[in-house]
Amino acid sequence: MTAAPGKDIEGRQRVVIEKLRPASDCGRFPVKRIVAERMTVEADVFTDGHDQIQAVVKYRTRAQRRWREVPMVPLGNDRWQGQFTVEEIDRYCYTVSAWVDPFLTWRSELTRRSGAADIRLALELGSQQVQQAAARARPVDARRLSHWAERLAGDGDLEARRALALDSDLLELMLRHADRSFASEYAPVQEVTVERERARYGAWYELFPRSFGGLRGAAEKLSYVSEMGFDVIYLPPIHPIGSSQRKGPNNALAAGPDDPGSPWAIGSPDGGHKSIHPELGTEADFDAFIATAARLDLEVALDIAFQCSPDHPYVREHPEWFSWRPDGTVQYAENPPKKYQDIYPFNFETDDWQALWRELLSVFLHWAERGVRIFRVDNPHTKPFPFWEWVIAEVRHRHPDTIFLAEAFTRPRVMHRLAKLGFSQSYTYFTWRNTKPELTDYALELAHTEGSEYFRPNLWPNTPDILSEYLQFGGRPAFITRLVLAATLSASYGIYGPAFELGESEPREPGSEEYLDSEKYQLREWDLERPESLRDLIARVNRIRRDNPALHLNRNLRFHEIDNEQLVCYSKATEDEDNVVLVVVNLDPHHRQGGWLTLSLNALGLTGDEPFQMHDQLGNLRLLWHGAHNYIDLDPGISPAHIFRLRRHLRTERDFAYYM
Repeated sequence: MTAAPGKDIEGRQRVVIEKLRPASDCGRFPVKRIVAERMTVEADVFTDGHDQIQAVVKYRTRAQRRWREVPMVPLGNDRWQGQFTVEEIDRYCYTVSAWVDPFLTWRSELTRRSGAADIRLALELGSQQVQQAAARARPVDARRLSHWAERLAGDGDLEARRALALDSDLLELMLRHADRSFASEYAPVQEVTVERERARYGAWYELFPRSFGGLRGAAEKLSYVSEMGFDVIYLPPIHPIGSSQRKGPNNALAAGPDDPGSPWAIGSPDGGHKSIHPELGTEADFDAFIATAARLDLEVALDIAFQCSPDHPYVREHPEWFSWRPDGTVQYAENPPKKYQDIYPFNFETDDWQALWRELLSVFLHWAERGVRIFRVDNPHTKPFPFWEWVIAEVRHRHPDTIFLAEAFTRPRVMHRLAKLGFSQSYTYFTWRNTKPELTDYALELAHTEGSEYFRPNLWPNTPDILSEYLQFGGRPAFITRLVLAATLSASYGIYGPAFELGESEPREPGSEEYLDSEKYQLREWDLERPESLRDLIARVNRIRRDNPALHLNRNLRFHEIDNEQLVCYSKATEDEDNVVLVVVNLDPHHRQGGWLTLSLNALGLTGDEPFQMHDQLGNLRLLWHGAHNYIDLDPGISPAHIFRLRRHLRTERDFAYYM
């Protein structure tokens, strides 16, 4: 027996909507944007035959019940595009709706009618459509449409009536009151997480308070950090440190009585994840640190590491949250090849997992209520994915402006999954990308693949865990090179200081990426006034970042050809091309390198052979260039990089005076 037509479908919905972008896993996860950013939505939209169609992007916040709409325009080959602006921190829903539009089809056909009888009949049909639209419209528009219908059906001159039918005012009214009875709508509805600007753009500085006498001493150094132009001051864990299995200097398995241990071995009789190490200060000291940072336009990021010292109160109070071996011990944590004998991992498969999740959520909420709105999460890839999706959503439900940075040096798919689950930013493989092909391929992957819709990079030349080989052997030029690359390839970057600006480059042993006398295991005394410090250069780079909106973005990165494998060149431009930055970097820290650039003029907003000025923001050098081909050389002993700001439309003698 044949089923009745239309039993499970509406056969009059004729428009097909496919390949909607942006989308993450077909809508399973939201994409990401920043407040006030424009959201561009595209889709393939088409129907059978030759009828005309309309399409709109529908959008709203999750709390809103009514959809807002913006029209889509055809791009060609059945691809359509529409844009809307996300206006507040929230999660927005969006989709595409489209329908066959009889009036547009009729209007198109009317222009081809030639015989009087044919035109007269077409006008009668058009009048009927306009009258039907009047029945759908509100009173004011209904009266206007009825008047149009009468004029089309009148007895006046046919060509005059045809001209009326093609009038733009009538078209606007009919588009507003189109018959959407059989509109198609893309499913599932997509979502976009909207965060504040710091989720995309910012300069981070990591500092160990204990090397400066605790929170009070560190607060006195915040002006030093602020003067270098940083936006975020990031603190490693500030909690009590266990004594059992405490690590000694250089990760030694045996600690002396005065060795402070690793801040990541959290918990002692003095407290756990919601407590402050007594040697760092009091809760009042922490509040004062937050307040001082705020006065200096610095945000505080706090490290959250969900792991425990054997002395953590959780071990005694909730033994069910850990995996116990037959000998009554807990297997210490490992993140191969690294071993953490002083750390117990949580057992997320415990029967009491719901209580564990609630307690860990309370850790975030405790510090959020103390004024922390940025969290750097330690090794999130060693905890279950469902936990992160839940806990990030719960924190943001209470504190929507919270930002999460994933310290996830792990496999690509794992890093991307964490980003999809809600992490605002992620550490990357930048630290180990040194050659021109490596840097180019990886930067383009971050900026232009599908992952760029949800994965925001935060580039770090060094961390307390990572002293790269490039920094070990490249000297001062290597530090400058990696600083410029990190600060200009990505809208967010960070350094671990003062090790970075003071050029710390001695590994624990040959072949190791661990620092000798690492601050992870011992206190350090830093002479911030050392003459070789890069603090002034770092301040200049951060000032350049702030002054150039093009460097606040990620998906605008473009590379340009240069005929030397030791030189890399790339640009960033704002959408209106009012701000264009071109960066050239010598990757060889030991030798002068030169080469011919072949610029993509379109990417720079340039045409033809007009002269344009390149102003190096680092060294105040000004170059007058013509066309795409220009020569550049860089001596790493002077400066291994140029950060040019482009100036076009040179007109007066004064414009050329720099070159006379």
